[in-house]
Amino acid sequence: MRLRSPFQWISDSALKPALVLSILATLALIVTLNALGAPLRTDASPAGIVSFEFAGSLEAAQGMIESWGETGRIYAGLNLGLDYLFLIAYPFSIGLACLMVSRRLRNRGGGFSNLGIGLAWGQGAAGLLDALENYSLIRVLLGTRIESWPMLSRIAATGKFALVALGLTYVLVALVASLIWKRTSEGEPGL
Repeated sequence: MRLRSPFQWISDSALKPALVLSILATLALIVTLNALGAPLRTDASPAGIVSFEFAGSLEAAQGMIESWGETGRIYAGLNLGLDYLFLIAYPFSIGLACLMVSRRLRNRGGGFSNLGIGLAWGQGAAGLLDALENYSLIRVLLGTRIESWPMLSRIAATGKFALVALGLTYVLVALVASLIWKRTSEGEPGL
C-alpha cells in the first residue's frame, strides 16, 4: 500500500522548482539566523539559541538570558520571531526531498519508499514542535516563572531535531541506494 504524499497539491512538474526555491529560502534563513544568533553565544550558552532550546530548567534559561544582556535579549527575540519563517522553510525542504527520493525508489524500495513519505509527513510534525519550542522560549524570554516552559522547550527541541535527523538521513541513504540500484540495473558494478 502506498502512503499519500503531503505534497499532492504540488504538480509533478513543479516539484523540482519548489524544492530548489525552498532550499534557497532555508539557506538564506540559516545565514540570517546565524548572524542574529552570534551575540547569543556566551559562556552560559555556548551554542547560542540552541543552548537556550535545551536549557531544560528555568534557572539555566535565566542564566543564559542574563549572560546576553539587554541587547542579547533583543537578538534572541528577533531570532525566535524569524524562526517562525524558518520552521516553515526547512520542513518543506526536507519533506519535499524525502518525497522526491522516495519516488526514485518506488519500484525497488517498497517499504523504504513509503518510509520517505512518512518522513515527509514527519517534517511537518518537526515544524509544529519547533513552533511549540519557540512559544515556550518566548514565554521564558518574557520573564515567566513557570518551570515547565524550559522543559517543554527541551522536549520539543529533542523531537524536532530527531525528526529532522531522520529525514536528512533518509534522503542521504535513499539517494545512495537509488544510485547503486541504477548502476546495477544498467549492468555496472555497484559502488
